[in-house]
Amino acid sequence: MADEPAAKAAPATLSAEGYREEDPLFARPFIDRDEPRTDNGTAYRYVHGGFTGTDTRFSYYFPLAKAWQGRFFQYITPVPDSETLSQGLTGEEDRIGAAIASGAYFIETNGGGPKAADPMGGGDLTIGAFRANAATARFSRFVAAQVYPARKHIYGYAYGGSGGAYRTLGSLENTQGVWDGAVPYVLGSPMAIPNMFTVRLKAMRVLGDRLDGIVDALDTGGSGNPYAGLNEDQKTALREVTTMGFQPQSWYAWRTMGPHAFALLFGGIRMADAAYFTDFWTRPGYEGHDSPARYKADRVQLDTRIVDVISADKAKTLGIDLGHTPGTAKGTADLAWQAMGLHSAGEMPVAVRLADSPDSKALLLSDLVLASGKKVVLSDVHGDIAMLGINDPRLLATIKRGDTVRVDNSDILAVQDYHRHQVPDLSEYPVWKQFTDAGGKPLYAQRPMLLGPLFTQNAAGSVPTGKFDGRVILVENLWDREALPWQGDWYRARVKAHAGMAADDRFRIWYTDRALHGDQSVQDDPARVVSYIGVLQQALRDLAAWVEQGKAPPASTAYRIEDGQVVVPADAAARKGIQPVVTLVANGAALTRVKAGAPVKLTATIEVPPGAGSITVAAWDFDGDGTFEVPATIPAGHKAKLVLTASHAYARPDTYFAVLRAASQREGDRGTPFAQIQNLARARIVVE
Repeated sequence: MADEPAAKAAPATLSAEGYREEDPLFARPFIDRDEPRTDNGTAYRYVHGGFTGTDTRFSYYFPLAKAWQGRFFQYITPVPDSETLSQGLTGEEDRIGAAIASGAYFIETNGGGPKAADPMGGGDLTIGAFRANAATARFSRFVAAQVYPARKHIYGYAYGGSGGAYRTLGSLENTQGVWDGAVPYVLGSPMAIPNMFTVRLKAMRVLGDRLDGIVDALDTGGSGNPYAGLNEDQKTALREVTTMGFQPQSWYAWRTMGPHAFALLFGGIRMADAAYFTDFWTRPGYEGHDSPARYKADRVQLDTRIVDVISADKAKTLGIDLGHTPGTAKGTADLAWQAMGLHSAGEMPVAVRLADSPDSKALLLSDLVLASGKKVVLSDVHGDIAMLGINDPRLLATIKRGDTVRVDNSDILAVQDYHRHQVPDLSEYPVWKQFTDAGGKPLYAQRPMLLGPLFTQNAAGSVPTGKFDGRVILVENLWDREALPWQGDWYRARVKAHAGMAADDRFRIWYTDRALHGDQSVQDDPARVVSYIGVLQQALRDLAAWVEQGKAPPASTAYRIEDGQVVVPADAAARKGIQPVVTLVANGAALTRVKAGAPVKLTATIEVPPGAGSITVAAWDFDGDGTFEVPATIPAGHKAKLVLTASHAYARPDTYFAVLRAASQREGDRGTPFAQIQNLARARIVVE
């Protein structure tokens, strides 16, 4: 809602007249909204528009002149999405407020619209990859020159995560003079898709509830041996996924992590390599043919019929949780129901009830095979309820009560071994050595093409090369389940190949411990993992200082890679980067055993890496439920190292995890929600 005082101070109407664009597709920009706003206490000028003859739309957020320091931050979404996606966010998630607090105006686009993200739509994928972003950035400078007429040069920085990291690098590597630098985050390699997902899905199926024991063994005070009690197939699956780079401690959420973005990718794999799904079960060199007994207990081919088609509205009355498929657009309404001739989204079919219940737990992303032979992807099956996944709405419209169907999970079982048949150049991707013999020859039949680079090129416009103008700070996370951490090192190697000795003057990589893939403030288990949003915000600020003032940011995180795992030093000075290191002991140890009612002394040490700021906040969670209801007292002044103590007694016998979460901030500002960089530590207390 417009703020009245800001409205009176608003400058004159903005114009696109006289603008010259180097990309002819975007030669006719327009502005259709120009208004003052105040959100979360921050005043800015909101400008919305697009480019005539295209579906590209943009939003600009210009701060008051006194708050602007001559730069812009441009957020690039994982897939072309909405140009208003960041509106309404609060706290540390407030991208608009964070940009303005950093002296920047903020840019967001729809990436060219939905068609620009569809590799099967026949459109020019470079529009969604980088051209729409670049045109919007260039035009923003023309508009900014009207808002801030005294400024001669405007610096620009792009940032984006996951698929947005591909698109950020695609934007930087495929253009010149548009951005001065970038902060890609949770970046995958060109071999990430689909392989980082398939190996994980296989491990989830083979290990099942044995993952609880693996997590316990690796948690604070655990045995340290995740292989104890596993049979040979289970040990093989755990070694395979761990060597591919999956952080074993991140299995704590195995029951809820699901397939993530693989739900979107599955159909693309079947279109690109349809023969694989037959070859896997029928040809030598594939586990489905060579060792069918390994799949006998999990493979389902159930002939049944549909007894009810369940709409979205009906699902709510039945208490069926539809959830949200990760990777889908969040900024626009889902209008698929219109393509089906329905009157509202509530009529959209979301599930079916079957006459029979499949007897298997391995039904994540199975198929509902119709009498026509066409396959409807099921996101999951619970008893006799089959949840409909991501499908063509026109196909869903053909499903009727009484239809004979087959529930078949053959394709998803087959794809769980796809990474074994995609062995790339081992000098770039050593994690695949486990699927080769001593001479580097693949142990399994290989497919005629590598799919990963094709997916990457569709997203970024090209396969990342490490060759770019400007500077880059790459943010990767050690507990990331989707962009497995070693892939950041893959890109670092590409930068070094091009820049040589100058790479350190152009590139940083910061690893964040106990951080996952999603850039949400509240993670799935706050007692185990932290938000990394503060790292992103500080990276953008440091990048701007590096480019504009020549002020080098803190050093890259120190690490080594062992059998696919990124390993960092235990103490802050050796680890470097910008994240504080937190340790915690109970009665002097990671594990302590006490009688009920006996006090437990908790001692936490917090240390910030050199030049990375000071400790601003800390809080205790004595029961490990993620509430952090007991704040710790932080002494006045700027402290880069601090020891905190607390005493707590547990009344009932059980196993508890006490947690201390802390944050640091470069300026030591305890009041701002931005650039607060978190970490935590746990201690195990067994109460007898």
